[in-house]
Amino acid sequence: MVEQQQRKALGQEWENRRRRAGIIAFVAGLIITLAFFAFFPGLPHVIDWGAILVALGAGGLARWACQSRMTKSASKEPDDR
Repeated sequence: MVEQQQRKALGQEWENRRRRAGIIAFVAGLIITLAFFAFFPGLPHVIDWGAILVALGAGGLARWACQSRMTKSASKEPDDR
């Protein structure tokens, strides 16, 4: 019983860490992409709806990549912690 509760607590802790990392990756991807459109020489230096949509897509892609990598690395770790 105690062992099951410990496993459940570890699973919830890992899921919280994964969710937090996904949020951070999304925000970082969003900000980096918006900064690229705002400051890259040669672009019109205007944040329009297209740039916002691309930034949201880049943030989503960054979140997906981060969570996918965390899941893949967790599956490679041994269970006997």
